[in-house]
Amino acid sequence: MSAENIDPQVLEVLHTAFEAARAGDAEKLKGLLQAGVPVNLTNAKGDSLLMLSSYHGHAAATRLLLEGGADPERVNDMGQTPLQGAAFKGNVEMIGLLLDGGAKVNGGGPSGRTPLMFAAMFNQLPSLELLLARGADPHAQDAGGMTALDAARQMGAADAVKRLQEQR
Repeated sequence: MSAENIDPQVLEVLHTAFEAARAGDAEKLKGLLQAGVPVNLTNAKGDSLLMLSSYHGHAAATRLLLEGGADPERVNDMGQTPLQGAAFKGNVEMIGLLLDGGAKVNGGGPSGRTPLMFAAMFNQLPSLELLLARGADPHAQDAGGMTALDAARQMGAADAVKRLQEQR
């Protein structure tokens, strides 16, 4: 269904939901969900409300969405999960929330690139430590056969390389 076929008022409500998720306005988001906005609604890029709230570091909105049944494994059009985004950003609080909300610690989306690989690539040591403590597999390989250690080496993430070498 194209946007031209949707009632303009409905489009405005949906737009407001995405803005509330991106801004972390949990109260507004709660009201919109109660009014019937689907918890797993996605935008034109495939980003879910959960992806937007978690990527931008909004704990209350993320918790609300997870408690409302948002799918933490839903990938966007780039094949990324909310947990991968949180690992990339180095947001330890968000990683914990997503894992507690059902995100798979070794979930890699279509590429097979795990959240640990994202944390390693961008030298996000606190995130890397949390993921390892929660069961991330340092030996997992993405679709190209690369491990988190390989990714850290490729990106010049010296601290992550040192830490992951300890996992051998």
